[in-house]
Amino acid sequence: MTGPQPMKPTQFLDSRGKTATPYRALWGVLLLGWVVSYADRTLTGPVVSWMLANDVGFIGEANDPRALGGLVGSLFFTGYMLTQYPGGRLGDRFGHREMIVLSLLWAGVMTALSGIVVGLIAFVGARVLTGLGEGVFYSNDRTLILNNTPPKRRTLGLGVVISGLSIGLTIGIVCTPLLIDWGGSLGMGTESWRVPFVVFAVFSIAVALGCWYFFHRHLGGKLHLGPPLLRLIAVSVPLLAAVLLLFVVADELRWPTWGTAIGSGVLAVVVIGVIVARLRRTPESATLLGRDIVIVYIAYIAILWNLWFFSFWSVEIVREAASSSLLAAALTAAFNAGAGILGFPAGGWLADRALRRGYGRKPLLVSFTVVYSLLVFVFALSIGDGQKPSLLLLGTILFCSGLFFNALQPIAQGITGDLVPEKQRGSAFGMLNLVSEIGAVASPVVSGVLRDATGSWAVGTWVAGGIMLSSGVLYLLVREQRPSLVSA
Repeated sequence: MTGPQPMKPTQFLDSRGKTATPYRALWGVLLLGWVVSYADRTLTGPVVSWMLANDVGFIGEANDPRALGGLVGSLFFTGYMLTQYPGGRLGDRFGHREMIVLSLLWAGVMTALSGIVVGLIAFVGARVLTGLGEGVFYSNDRTLILNNTPPKRRTLGLGVVISGLSIGLTIGIVCTPLLIDWGGSLGMGTESWRVPFVVFAVFSIAVALGCWYFFHRHLGGKLHLGPPLLRLIAVSVPLLAAVLLLFVVADELRWPTWGTAIGSGVLAVVVIGVIVARLRRTPESATLLGRDIVIVYIAYIAILWNLWFFSFWSVEIVREAASSSLLAAALTAAFNAGAGILGFPAGGWLADRALRRGYGRKPLLVSFTVVYSLLVFVFALSIGDGQKPSLLLLGTILFCSGLFFNALQPIAQGITGDLVPEKQRGSAFGMLNLVSEIGAVASPVVSGVLRDATGSWAVGTWVAGGIMLSSGVLYLLVREQRPSLVSA
């Protein structure tokens, strides 16, 4: 196992590792990017729940509405997943700043389009396009933080910034029903579900412009968006065509929704196979496809499975289990998402502290994974015993599990970033999310199908916890590399 590499100077650090410009400002800008990005993608779940509750729209009128609602979420993540690795590679080549700004602008425009289009196929196309644009954010965000933050604060930076995910999830879950009600008060009736898409899009575009201004003034000067935009379009067009073709063929042949989800998974596997085959012919394969990082790629599938099981379906789970209103269910489910506001930075801080004391981060990662899995099993028991649980009980379990779940994520990401050289981090995080997004693609639709087949959300919850527990075993096999903790 190779030892830690010496730190290279960056825009925010000089050659001795001393602070040159305020890297914490970068954290704040990227945090806002996570907020709007996750609000944009999370609102689909509450919108689907509203359609189910009111038997309206293309979801409410379907024969298997929950499976179809889960499929819409899965197709979004098919698009989101397929640009993970290309986005990281484009960032390594054209600049990570440029890809961040393009991702946010693209997502804002496509979120607005999602609220304007008419018909199921057009809506699916708009959501897939949203996913294709948002897919390039993660790998470039993680790389900017690691490359521009002092080593002893890197995991904390990863945690602080990604806490915007929880803020965005909370905003998406809580504000979507309120915005739908506002649309109803404006006389929009069954079209009220369109309002959240348009409102959230405005904020996404505003944050994108704010990121552009910050990067231009404080991190590298002028941005060159044209070349990476053209390459991103070239990558996205065939991927959009493939996903929509799959959906249209499935609709014409009356495939079951789980069959379409399997088709999405096959498409993802083909893309992963092509990328891996190309990588194996390059010198980068030794690091990007090394034993330890591949184990992390696979183990991280469980994180995305659980993230989007609860993010997409938690409102509906709580609403059914507690027989509550949509707003009450959304407020209760928000405890799970909101826990990340504390969990993400706490996990990063604890990991950095463990590094400074010479313990490493892996013991924390494994223990947090096990504790979270056990809490998921408790949640499954609470909704599956035939009784009506209280909102207080469900909210408490969701909050406690969310603390551990969110804390473990920056720890895993920090370990991933230290397994490869600095110049390959965009590609590494792209591969991490490309592989792990299999969980996000499969989770909403598989869980929806299990609910329709069994009449209970408990089975899907047991599956989510079991998958997460198995990932803890995989983390035990990873040989962690620790960075050189240069003082700053």
